[in-house]
Amino acid sequence: MPAIADLSLWAIVTLFLASAAAIAFAGTKLSGVADQLADRTGMGEVVAGALFVGAATSLPGAITSMTTAAQGAAGLAIGNALGGLTAQTAFIAVADLFYRRANLEHAVASASGLAQGALLMALLAMPLIAATEPPVTVWGIHPVSFVIPVAYGFGLRLLSRIQDDPLWKPVQTDETREEISEPESGEDAASDRSLWMRFLLYAGITAASGYIISEASIGIVDKTALSETAVGTIFAAVANSLPELVTAIAAVRIGAVSLALGDIIGGNAFEVMFLGAADMFYDGSIYEAMSEQDRTTGLIAMLMTAVLLLGMIRRQKAGLGNIGFESALVLLLYAGSVVLIFL
Repeated sequence: MPAIADLSLWAIVTLFLASAAAIAFAGTKLSGVADQLADRTGMGEVVAGALFVGAATSLPGAITSMTTAAQGAAGLAIGNALGGLTAQTAFIAVADLFYRRANLEHAVASASGLAQGALLMALLAMPLIAATEPPVTVWGIHPVSFVIPVAYGFGLRLLSRIQDDPLWKPVQTDETREEISEPESGEDAASDRSLWMRFLLYAGITAASGYIISEASIGIVDKTALSETAVGTIFAAVANSLPELVTAIAAVRIGAVSLALGDIIGGNAFEVMFLGAADMFYDGSIYEAMSEQDRTTGLIAMLMTAVLLLGMIRRQKAGLGNIGFESALVLLLYAGSVVLIFL
């Protein structure tokens, strides 16, 4: 069987689109399963979104970044990870359009949500700092790649403590959705084993599709005039981020607004960790291979996150198109990041 990159361009694009559709399908299913797991485990929706859905829906991007890094395509690996950050953050604004009660950031404001955004910004700062410093490696791996998962584990523990005993709480309004986790009962409640089996099945679909996306992306770069950065940051990143989009929209439609936020911001945190994982597969420090475009994309992702956090603090109830100033600004920032890639 020929390698995907050896196929014709139209065949490669067809595989790319089919894989993106498979990722979107599995992501839709994951939202409902994760919401049930949040209830069964006693976790709140923010932590469950970060841990369960954030990890599973990030699998396609992880596979793409690690596979392309192993083949020396650093531009694809980095662009996919950082482009995923900007695309997924923009998806919060898209999900806001589907939440009609109020501005999504107004309804979802919580101490744990703010802490999760701050954790993401701290994690994202690490690879950006590494990209500006001399390329130091230990066993061929940059030290930052070891620090990122440790910092995330500490942050997740801190996030759990903040949720269990918050010392800061948002003012409750008619549009605020409180997190209520109640165990299911009755014959219709799926068993824990069934939930985990479904979770692993859909996660497996996204992982396999992510591998095809990575190989197809390499083929697209080879057969077109597009750069690795453009294909990774825009096309591969958006395709691999579709689970976050469909999961967030499905979550807000069932009222699990905190799950939607945890899904996307939690998925973004995993994108940063998988950039560190890609470094382990790359020959040398992958941060040294970051271009000016990549660093700009990372900084825009950090700016978009800061805007969302300000939106959760400001808590505007409604704005143009029933979205707040932060959602509108996030969409403009994402559009600007795409334009800069081509410029």
